[in-house]
Amino acid sequence: MRLGYLHFPRFPVQRKVIELPELTGKPFVLVEEVRGQQRVAGASTSALKAGVRPGTTLTAACALEPALRHFTYRPDEERRALVALGEMLMDLAPGFQLAEPDGLWLDAGAAHLVKGEEGLCARVLERCEELGWRGRLVVASELFTARALARHGTRSSHEVVPDGESARALGPLPLGALEGPEQAAFAALGLSTLGEVAALPVGAVTARGGAVGMRAHGRCRGADETPFLAEVLEEVLEERLTLEWPAESLEPLQFALKTVLDRLCGRLSGRRRAAVRLGLTLKLEPSGQVLVPLTLARPTAQGRMLLDLTRHRLSDVRLEGPVAGLVLRVEEDCEDRGQQLALGDAPQGDADLEVVLSRLATALGEDSLFMAALEDSHRPEAGYTPRAFRPPPARRGLEGEGLVPREAVSPVPEVLRERPARLLGQPLPLEVHLTEAGEWVAARLGGQWRRVVALMGPERLSGDWWEARPYSRDYYRVHLEGVGQAWVFRDGRDSRFYLQGLFD
Repeated sequence: MRLGYLHFPRFPVQRKVIELPELTGKPFVLVEEVRGQQRVAGASTSALKAGVRPGTTLTAACALEPALRHFTYRPDEERRALVALGEMLMDLAPGFQLAEPDGLWLDAGAAHLVKGEEGLCARVLERCEELGWRGRLVVASELFTARALARHGTRSSHEVVPDGESARALGPLPLGALEGPEQAAFAALGLSTLGEVAALPVGAVTARGGAVGMRAHGRCRGADETPFLAEVLEEVLEERLTLEWPAESLEPLQFALKTVLDRLCGRLSGRRRAAVRLGLTLKLEPSGQVLVPLTLARPTAQGRMLLDLTRHRLSDVRLEGPVAGLVLRVEEDCEDRGQQLALGDAPQGDADLEVVLSRLATALGEDSLFMAALEDSHRPEAGYTPRAFRPPPARRGLEGEGLVPREAVSPVPEVLRERPARLLGQPLPLEVHLTEAGEWVAARLGGQWRRVVALMGPERLSGDWWEARPYSRDYYRVHLEGVGQAWVFRDGRDSRFYLQGLFD
């Protein structure tokens, strides 16, 4: 099995800079409590240059750099961020395994779909760079080989190790690449590289180091048999974030919103899913919470559109206290089949329209926007009913392609097959003035007579003969002065005229 290891140097520090861009180039540390003391778990480049190192007490670090800022290190949030990255890459690598705290393994079995393993490395690193992450990717046949080379290898952004050449690639790496207690035993023998460990006799290593030494020796020779265990995906998509300082206005909350939306949309895209309904929970300081529902006009996984919608929705929400944290949950999702644009269409304009429609649905309720659901009826006024918007079911193959059998094509002229955008729930009786020859002169609508400017038809429709109320009608497209084009029919049962609908 071919595997890739994606390593992010100082992952927690990178994540903090992405969440708070104002920290770029500034000295700061992430601290955790160890035996009652605040100690450094990670430091920025500026802090490292000032002499701050992991394990240093916060007091000593502040003495080295007076302008130092510190934040709480939260391992659970680091793990969630790694999971989000793994799911974001699932359209390139179908599975991933976490390697906390700063990397993950990827299943490289689908590399042939992106121009081979070199192409996979380029695409993965490009995707990470778009979100602000700096990483290094190594593809090999063993978990240890990929991880050791990614963490301790050359400075190039990626590397592909051919099958069977792991021992050669691992040879120059320092002994610290073993990252375990066994490296101390080998260092006591005067060894400094993995190649020197691999050259030792297997029997001698086993006799002195036991099973642990034998396993380390095998890894140095490229014989790692550790299985790849793909992460089990959560059924419910949810992202949460605890703010460093409670937010009392919308502006400082926007960075946190963008962070969780980017993660959530990346996970949706990796799964080829799109959100239909979202639920945003704002946790208030000192207690309490506010639930803000977000209803989308059309399923989407676009972070920009969701951020605009969330900002608009929050502008109407009154809070009883500052926001200390937030949770964003996908309440309903569907398959993301993408959107086919005609040549020349502007995706930006389409996205803006979706924002407007989603704002209406969120502000006025889910029923404010509806879709026309087809009904099993031949009668035009009963051909569809309005229903709350829901994504259409996924269809495969030729099903749902809109193919019409040749024998089903009506000989009626194309202009008569057009249907009005506005249909009346019940046909409205219409008084029509005809000449002795049967020519239309005028029609009485809205309490006054309207002159007939133009007329096309008839189109004969009939059906429901098996029911108690069958129908037989002759439909006309009539242009009435001052009204526009109307859809009018003459009922075969009583020979009276009825208004069915109006064309825009």
